[in-house]
Amino acid sequence: MSATPTQAPQEPSPRLLGFREKSSFGFGNLASCLYWQTFMAYLAIFYTDVFGIGAAAAGTMIGLSRGIDAFFDPVMGMLADRTRTRWGKFRPFLLWFCVPLAVMGVLTFTVPNLGASGKLVWAYVTYNAVMLLYTAINIPYTALLGVISPNPNERTTLVSFQLVGAFAGGIIVSATLLPMSKVGGWLGARTVERGWQMSFVIYGIAAVIFFLTTFFNTRERVSPPRAQKTSVLRDLGDLVTNGPWLIVLATTITFILSGAIRSSVTAHYFKYYVGSQTLTLPSFLPRSAAGTQVWGWESLVSVFNTSNQIASLVGVIMIPFFARIAGRKAAVVALFIILIASTASFYFLGPDQIPLIFGINLFASVTGGPLVALLWAMYADTADYGEWKRGRRATGLIFSASIFSQKQGWAIGAWVALALMQSVGFVANTAQTPGSLHGLVLLMSVIPASLGALSVVLVLFYPLNEARLSRITSELKERRALEVAGNDRIAPPVS
Repeated sequence: MSATPTQAPQEPSPRLLGFREKSSFGFGNLASCLYWQTFMAYLAIFYTDVFGIGAAAAGTMIGLSRGIDAFFDPVMGMLADRTRTRWGKFRPFLLWFCVPLAVMGVLTFTVPNLGASGKLVWAYVTYNAVMLLYTAINIPYTALLGVISPNPNERTTLVSFQLVGAFAGGIIVSATLLPMSKVGGWLGARTVERGWQMSFVIYGIAAVIFFLTTFFNTRERVSPPRAQKTSVLRDLGDLVTNGPWLIVLATTITFILSGAIRSSVTAHYFKYYVGSQTLTLPSFLPRSAAGTQVWGWESLVSVFNTSNQIASLVGVIMIPFFARIAGRKAAVVALFIILIASTASFYFLGPDQIPLIFGINLFASVTGGPLVALLWAMYADTADYGEWKRGRRATGLIFSASIFSQKQGWAIGAWVALALMQSVGFVANTAQTPGSLHGLVLLMSVIPASLGALSVVLVLFYPLNEARLSRITSELKERRALEVAGNDRIAPPVS
């Protein structure tokens, strides 16, 4: 793939971005999360209970595929950093890859009429292909955050819109995928396999529309220093010596690993541990939900995941409140502690304690949502720090290497969860042993909470407080102004 060697002149950096551009940026994450939320919450149960792969084989396949794909992330970031087109560095990838991603998504969730070996090969090929295409579009989209505006406060606002899009996508998947895909569901599918395939035809069309909305309505305004010479080794050297980035990276890995383990078994937890429950709900709710009735596991897990996304969205909206009161670092530590305690408490909940299961999860989600947004804003700050420290900027590499860590966390988390399920005797679509049920409870509570505690320890070492960030932003603004005036020989600071 080649790109034209010229790039449009940089627009002046506005102090404030318009609502249209901010919301359009958020639509890109909505599109991405139609796939990512499926991978997180439903991929494991799709492969074990619909596609027909054993838990250990599915875990190994997901773990290996995500692990291999993750190594493509830094390559994609460096490729995007070196792309020159009239649309900028990062936006063109949304245009180029949105349709291939949609097509491969349908193939990934198609169950072929093959034997066990043939189906496993199909799963490996299609899942690896969809993850590579997802990387090719999501890495540039994520890096776009670092070049839309040089203003840290505007970037924090953009992260809010980005996370609103993410949780909106999560809500859509959580609320619609299982009802659409089941036999006789919203799409009238005659088989569950056909239901999954038809669902991703719809998701694919929607994703293309949302990605194009982002492409046409955003602009890139931050460029590397004009005198910067591109070098893969120097870019990598700058990255691994960026102390704040390394700390945020390690924090993200443990945080994502914690979430991956829990989300990988959530559907199994409801199907095999909670099961169907008879609930009496208030009369003011819609007729389909009010009164006393039996709720199947599909309905329970759909409501659980949907309410989780809505609560996380509420938390994202509260980001400015959290950050303004205590600063980003203190807010992250406090939110982590609340999330850890809430997650660990699931160990003590019985399958019939539905109000507590949902109530504690809502509380955890309100605090967990801002954590994701604050960590992403901190990554953008580390890109500024790298430019301030070294006089060089590699925004794509910063974000791609960060997504690399997330994918490794999700890969390891899914593999650990499914491997542990297999080790305690899990067999799909059968009654589970007491040991298997206890393993599901541990994977929903104690194990992810322990990893969350490690995240808290790591983030305590993060050095970029609000005062230091303000100074870095001010100095970078002065340097860029001098460059525009024709002075390209400004040396970076020594310390």
